[in-house]
Amino acid sequence: MVRPYRFSLEEFLRLPLPERGVELLRGEIYQMAPIGPRHAYMVNRLNRLLVQTFPQALVQPQGPLALGEDTYLEPDLLLLRPKDYGGALPEPGDVLLLVEVAEASLAYDLEKKLPLYAEAGILEVWVVDLNASRLLVFRGPAGDHYREQLWLSPGEKLAPLAFPDIPLEVPW
Repeated sequence: MVRPYRFSLEEFLRLPLPERGVELLRGEIYQMAPIGPRHAYMVNRLNRLLVQTFPQALVQPQGPLALGEDTYLEPDLLLLRPKDYGGALPEPGDVLLLVEVAEASLAYDLEKKLPLYAEAGILEVWVVDLNASRLLVFRGPAGDHYREQLWLSPGEKLAPLAFPDIPLEVPW
């Protein structure tokens, strides 16, 4: 019988892989699509906005997030609780807000990654849909999905759950 080999997080982190664009989902390795100019520009804009708006938190652009023993993801932006991450990767309990920017990756982000974020208990995920010019907001994890889903258009405002008194305008 032929079976795929599933990697643990520990094994994955020891593999000689490219520095960027590779994620581990439930033991399977996925090669990410290259980041295009619109995607990169939006990540840079949002990074700047989050750093300026939430100086009390740590903003991590396109860095690692460990979800259990067999999942390693690189969300576009993480708003994290301030602490020293020099000895360990951020974990779900550290995440105040997770942001994915989607151009070519929308289906992957919504169908593959979003259920993992919900299962891990990440309280709030924003998906910037560049193709439809909208912000998809997911809150209240319940199993492999989110109880609350909002679709916002450019110009609308929304405050992250972690900072309810600081609304942000949907950027475009």
